[in-house]
Amino acid sequence: MAQEVAHVVADHRSAPAGPAGSTDFQVVPIRGLPVVGLVLAGLVVVIATDVKWGVDFFHVVGGAFWTALDLFLGFILGPILGRLSIPARVEITTRLMPKMLLIMPTVVICTLAGGWQLARQTGDILSTYPHHSWVVASMCVVAVMAVVALGILEPANLAVLFELKKPQPDGEIIARLMKRFIYSAGITGAMQVATLIIMTRLATA
Repeated sequence: MAQEVAHVVADHRSAPAGPAGSTDFQVVPIRGLPVVGLVLAGLVVVIATDVKWGVDFFHVVGGAFWTALDLFLGFILGPILGRLSIPARVEITTRLMPKMLLIMPTVVICTLAGGWQLARQTGDILSTYPHHSWVVASMCVVAVMAVVALGILEPANLAVLFELKKPQPDGEIIARLMKRFIYSAGITGAMQVATLIIMTRLATA
């Protein structure tokens, strides 16, 4: 994949200059910012008022979105991208990744903040909770997923978009970053399976 991207970009560099093409996109979708702001404001309100239904809603909905996205990106979209032509990969990247730049941090924040507040209300974070070891295991898995999502996947996502915005993108850089993005999504997808096992175990304990 890295070699193919590098060769395509090298061919484009040697070709006569043309229209911007793939550079005609927003790195950060401006229209989505009010939605993100509204969601985060709602999260702050329910945590400040300590409404159990509210924090449960943000934790469950955020976790559902996070799990679905990780499983979809890691096990469905990733393998599909690997089989597409380079122009098709670039097209999907410029349409999907800007949206992911807003979606992933939002669902991660909602899931973690809502989950912590809910566990505080129910007492599940206390060492006296009978299944405290499962809660600790869940926290460890989620912490790793959050680090991968926000510390590896999202920076790679952002770097790809900035590189694609350049008049002459570097194919080697894009290839490495796309590979990092796909591998990171695969790792978080696999860890989401572990999270589902732990959560269902806690729910039926």
